[in-house]
Amino acid sequence: MIRALDLVLALIGLLALMPLLLLITALGLLETGSPFYRQLRVGRHREPFVLIKFRTMRPGTPSVATHLADQTAITRGGQILRRTKLDELPQLWNVLKGDMSLVGPRPCLPSQHALIAERVARGVFSERPGITGFGQIAGVDMSDPVTLAQKDAALVRDLRLKTYVRCLVMTLSGQGQGDRIRHE
Repeated sequence: MIRALDLVLALIGLLALMPLLLLITALGLLETGSPFYRQLRVGRHREPFVLIKFRTMRPGTPSVATHLADQTAITRGGQILRRTKLDELPQLWNVLKGDMSLVGPRPCLPSQHALIAERVARGVFSERPGITGFGQIAGVDMSDPVTLAQKDAALVRDLRLKTYVRCLVMTLSGQGQGDRIRHE
């Protein structure tokens, strides 16, 4: 049921938001010459996949967890995309491909060993990673692997239609902060 909802909602989202996606792509081309950012992430059953987002940092910026990124690397347009969470929209394609779900634990980088270990211990990798989940709604980012893995495990245990819809509604209503960039 959840996979079917993922497919329907992601397809509707991509089609309905196509003008906005094209506008952001064009602005990204002007600002950085490369509007999309691809990054290897850890998915369901610890299988790697390539996550796609709108670029918010200058090309050539090291691929690190957001909380370790340098704030000066964020472009002017990237600041707006991050604040509004519009940088996440291309992940609807990842949902269509089956790499992700709309709701699930946020996919981590292969280099985030502490978070991976915590998630393995709690069985979190049994589900597809998501664009949003309990951690994002609660404002817990990847800099706190134990708390995030606990939130992820709670989501995996309670991932039913009611939880799925609740997470989507809370996210779309602006709850949660997502990952934060460090401030120098």
